[in-house]
Amino acid sequence: MQVPEKPSLDGLEAKWGEWWEASGTYRFDRTKTRDQIYAIDTPPPTVSGELHLGHVESYTHTDLMARFKRMRGFEVFYPIGWDDNGLPTERRVQNYFGVRCDPTLPYDPDLDVTALERPSDHPVPVSRGNFIELCERLTAEDEKSFEDLFRRLGASVDWTYVYTTIGERARRISQIGFLRMLAAGLAYKAEAPTLWDVDFRSAVAQAEIEDREMDGLYHRVAFDREDGSGTIEIETSRPELIPACVALVAHPDDERYAPVVGSTVLTPLFRVPVPVVAHELADPEKGTGIAMICTFGDITDVTWWRELCLPARVVVRRDGTLAPGRFGEPGWESRDPAAANATMAELTGKASKQARRRITELLREAGALVGEPEPVRHVVKFFEKGDRPLEVISSRQWFVQTLRFKEALVERGHEIAWHPAFMGGRFTSWVEGLNQDWAISRQRYFGVPFPVWYPLDADGEPGLDDPIPADEAALPIDPQVDVPPGFTPEQRDAPNGFTGDPDIMDTWATSSLTPQIAGGWEVDPDLFARLFPMDLRPQGHDIIRTWLFYTVLRAHVEHDSVPFTNAAISGFILDPDRKKMSKSKGNVVVPTEVFERHSSDAVRYWAASARLGYDAAIDEQQIKVGRRLAIKILNASRFVLSFEAEPGEPTEQLDRAMLATLRGVLHEATAAFEDYEHARALDLLERFFWSFTDFYLELVKQRAYGDGARAASAVAALRRALDVQLRAFAPFLPYVTEEVWSWWREGSIHRNTWPQAEELAAADDDDPEVFAVTAWVLREVRKEKALAKVSLKVPAVRVVVRAPREDLGRIELARSDLCEAGAIESLELVEAGDRIVEVELGGGLSEAG
Repeated sequence: MQVPEKPSLDGLEAKWGEWWEASGTYRFDRTKTRDQIYAIDTPPPTVSGELHLGHVESYTHTDLMARFKRMRGFEVFYPIGWDDNGLPTERRVQNYFGVRCDPTLPYDPDLDVTALERPSDHPVPVSRGNFIELCERLTAEDEKSFEDLFRRLGASVDWTYVYTTIGERARRISQIGFLRMLAAGLAYKAEAPTLWDVDFRSAVAQAEIEDREMDGLYHRVAFDREDGSGTIEIETSRPELIPACVALVAHPDDERYAPVVGSTVLTPLFRVPVPVVAHELADPEKGTGIAMICTFGDITDVTWWRELCLPARVVVRRDGTLAPGRFGEPGWESRDPAAANATMAELTGKASKQARRRITELLREAGALVGEPEPVRHVVKFFEKGDRPLEVISSRQWFVQTLRFKEALVERGHEIAWHPAFMGGRFTSWVEGLNQDWAISRQRYFGVPFPVWYPLDADGEPGLDDPIPADEAALPIDPQVDVPPGFTPEQRDAPNGFTGDPDIMDTWATSSLTPQIAGGWEVDPDLFARLFPMDLRPQGHDIIRTWLFYTVLRAHVEHDSVPFTNAAISGFILDPDRKKMSKSKGNVVVPTEVFERHSSDAVRYWAASARLGYDAAIDEQQIKVGRRLAIKILNASRFVLSFEAEPGEPTEQLDRAMLATLRGVLHEATAAFEDYEHARALDLLERFFWSFTDFYLELVKQRAYGDGARAASAVAALRRALDVQLRAFAPFLPYVTEEVWSWWREGSIHRNTWPQAEELAAADDDDPEVFAVTAWVLREVRKEKALAKVSLKVPAVRVVVRAPREDLGRIELARSDLCEAGAIESLELVEAGDRIVEVELGGGLSEAG
């Protein structure tokens, strides 16, 4: 046994981090069978900058379960991945290097990004190949800093199982998954209204949308009835879409508009005849009760357009500006095409806001604007990473059939154990609210390419309905670089040749396969069979609709199963003012600074105190409590191990009562952990620990300094309790528990077993209340000394305990320890109904409750 003279938290992270890695403490043994393995589908954090304390909290929750299950005898598969493809990485690269991707430029093998000239600080265009290389370069740097932080946190991952979502394995598995869906008819390409971010110039999936409130203006606009019998007034916040208007719509039960349903009106300025139709989605309470249907203002417009079989007149282009007029062409009929196109010329090339201002002026001049626009604050759809409202444009995209599986996916959700349970309702609500298939293509560059090419006809036009799929054996491939079977490189983009699909997969199309990527689906079949379905998916509640939903969908269509059996959902981490942390708000707390001030164990304590599913605020005071706990474990352990008496068996009733109390706490904490209630487990263990150090240690230390059977009983109980508590605290405070364990035990505490109740000797007459009641009396005596502002060593001349008979009997069993610890000269036990302690310090009796 080697116990340091002055134990400290300083340096423990480096000391034990290196030892764990060198000794392979957390290395996964893949020879174990499926029933012996606990597999975790670890969330791969987005590699686009720095991690914050929100990440630390949720990854600590995951690590708690990994460590607990490992100590429970499972072989834990705990990999780590980095989500490094997609828009966040591209945007970071653009800002970091001051470049933008221009796929028309040739690759420059000698590109020196530091030597590029940037006139007026404008981004410098670089080729697709160069841009991808810059993405790979920056993500590699970010991933190293991420790894350093996770290692310092004490995450017990197996660092030999690291993957990236842009790595070769991820690309191969993602492309296999896509080709399987294509062959099954589940993936399809279609021209359809698509949510579109005009800044990123890319399609966006329904799950990536968020609502934001914005100030706007409601414009009341008059449409002339074609028969000349008057006007119909509508209200709109987007008058610039009047040239895209294809109908007016009212609710079928709205008696105000029933007489005009079926008639025709003319759009102001453009004189396009459009019908007045009825649909149940029209809101009689909104505006005038009748609305424009435009192609397309929002998703409701898309629904009306589809269900009412209306024509399409799209005027917003991919860059967010308005297109030139086509009035007079088929599908663009107008009573005055020349005037309509002249008006459209006033709007062409303008972004939505500019076009809105100009058309308002034109409507006012034409007498079609009724009154002046009224201010309104309304909810607008945004891409979650975007800066401008989304548009709905018509584009050709890859989709995955989703709506046909809604009922089956709800049932899959019922097969998953949700922690906390109410999070399952969020999944069900999301699935039931789906209204479109999943758009998986993105018009970007750094991602997994679609492994298909298209044949070109004699005119060089692509056969978009006849894609040429890659062979699975050749994956991963890049259709912009690789050549399809039966063609030569010279035939690329040439008549009667081929062209590669230019798009990449949505990042969720890759991340939705994390169980397959980490587990080696179609790459390492033996490993995958030992891991899938996985046991745990830990994640935040904000991505239930994306990552979790898509993962369930992919497992359902490919494996006819759920991808995991448990979902542990963390809440948000809020700043001290209880606002969500975000880089844009400038309220992000950098973890390394907090680690430096308080230690990793202290930060883990704060994170572990947060319950699954509920938001928690950053509380530095609570982190300080965690540091105090870690230091107390060091010092109390040193004190316990300092007693020289040879331990025997606990024979004294007070010792056995303490162990019986610990046995009950351990039973409850284990049950809480098994139910994924780590915060409750920590609370139970911590409460006992403080009673152990504040009262039990004080009660028995004088006896433990002695010799004989009574001293041996105390030392045995102390060491047994310390052993059990160290192992129970190990998932929460891995560094300090490993340090203490090394003083007197062999091997790593984290490869030891979770403590069992059987280790704490039990007998029929062991009564936990002996410890509880004795500790209560000692606390009351000490309280009176504190109130009197005297040392705890000052004798209590006389102490009278009034309590029920059974409590007096318990106190009698520990009389000698109590009198020694409380410096009590005379202890009187008096039977009474209520529990009262009277303490005489020399100046008369005082009463404590």
